[in-house]
Amino acid sequence: MDTKYIFVTGGVVSSLGKGIISASIGKLLQARGYKVTIQKFDPYINIDPGTLNPYEHGECYVTADGMETDLDLGHYERFTDIQTTRHNSITTGRIYQAVIDKERRGDYLGKTIQVVPHITDEIKRRIKENAQHEHFDFVISEIGGTIGDIESAPFMEAIRQLRWEMGKDAVNIHLTYVPYLHAAGEFKTKPTQHSVKELQSMGIQPDILILRTEHHLEDSILRKVASFCNVEPECVVQSEDMPSIYEVPVNMQHQGLDIAILRKLGSPLQFSSLDGEMQPVPGLVSWYHFLHLQQEAKQEIHIGLVGKYDLQDAYKSIRESLYLAAIYNGRKAKLHFINSEEVKRENIAARLEGMSGIVICPGFGQRGIEGKIVAAEYARTYDIPTFGICLGMQMMVIEFARNVLGYKDANSSEMDNQTSHNVIDMMEEQKSITQMGGTMRLGAYDCELVEGSRAYDAYSNEMHIQERHRHRYEFNSSYQKEYEAAGMKCVGINPDTNLVEIVEVPSLKWYIGTQFHPEYSSTVLHPHPLFMSFIKACISK
Repeated sequence: MDTKYIFVTGGVVSSLGKGIISASIGKLLQARGYKVTIQKFDPYINIDPGTLNPYEHGECYVTADGMETDLDLGHYERFTDIQTTRHNSITTGRIYQAVIDKERRGDYLGKTIQVVPHITDEIKRRIKENAQHEHFDFVISEIGGTIGDIESAPFMEAIRQLRWEMGKDAVNIHLTYVPYLHAAGEFKTKPTQHSVKELQSMGIQPDILILRTEHHLEDSILRKVASFCNVEPECVVQSEDMPSIYEVPVNMQHQGLDIAILRKLGSPLQFSSLDGEMQPVPGLVSWYHFLHLQQEAKQEIHIGLVGKYDLQDAYKSIRESLYLAAIYNGRKAKLHFINSEEVKRENIAARLEGMSGIVICPGFGQRGIEGKIVAAEYARTYDIPTFGICLGMQMMVIEFARNVLGYKDANSSEMDNQTSHNVIDMMEEQKSITQMGGTMRLGAYDCELVEGSRAYDAYSNEMHIQERHRHRYEFNSSYQKEYEAAGMKCVGINPDTNLVEIVEVPSLKWYIGTQFHPEYSSTVLHPHPLFMSFIKACISK
């Protein structure tokens, strides 16, 4: 069948969960046997989120092909198990950069370059680009921001044009907010009506409305919205707060969202009903099994996240990976943020009290690193299961050098370029690169595991793995023999560069650091083996 296009927009306020809705739609269409991809269009002018402060935009998610992207791509991959690429994440910055590059090359033959048609044409090209590299039944495009934002106007115009050109092969799903006024004791649909009116003023009539709400909406409210917004009643669904984001797909399926989409697009319906009641479609059996495990996981396990960003979204993929691994181990993860800037030798015991294990989180820059080193020392000394990721792994390496190898000034050349023991350093070929991001090792790289190591066991005795990276500095391999002689083993090595990817201390219960980011590869149906192994160790502590 021809590729169908689904555009997901948002109105009233930001942070309604367009990413979760887009991922849920992708999951439901997948469950019916369709091949899907999901892409994010962000209206900000940055080329990518790689240089954004996590307080501005949450974590930076990295695709296998090395693109720094919005955290919503993490939701897409976790829900659907698809592997996104650089074509799945587009910003206004990349759009304008492409158009300006074409103008400089003379591609426009001297024409005046304008938002319409040149910027909008580039947006349309990018929307359709994924389907040109590989056939997809459905391409879902989430448009960042809120209807009415100045910066998103070119994207709305591009969508208007595409829907006109594609006819029944494109639909718009608009996500809005229905607030509840406690003083009046009633829901208010006027913000949704105004949001749809704003969308209509841009020439776009929404096909389906999804109403975000903290409380359940009665059918009378859904009918009212349908009537006032010119949308079919069966195409108005609600997305009320759920105990878990992973319940959203089945909530949408119970309301027939996937059927409404397929009907609107003229795609074949694969009904799954029994005696008139909707039943889980075959592709959701594993998902329902996961939800059952989640419901059964009552016993809590407490994990400390040692980092400097006191923001839930800053470590989003790590948090979700821990939640998922805990559920598959029959536990409910309770995560406790431990601000590494506040961690001292005098208070570390109190900060880690009650923790079954700790994760030393990734990051950049000097702020908070001494606290991470103190946490690594305490965990190593008292045999607390510890998982160091990227910079967290480097802090474990530095701590070991200072307190076991006896190099008191050991450091990373990122933090102290005068240290005489740069156990973490930049590769020589990277030092001459000055462009932001150019010095980073980004995307998936091969790694060979040492047989018999704890990491090897975690990966079910796989010798060759591939994991995603996002960092500039590396373990300094000239110290490798000293580390291994003292008890910290280098058990994962890149076969092409001989760079150290994984370190562990075999004499401890579970003390592993990875230079890569395993959280980027952990999904709902396939939790990452290292997180699974870590949680098992925390349970047996």
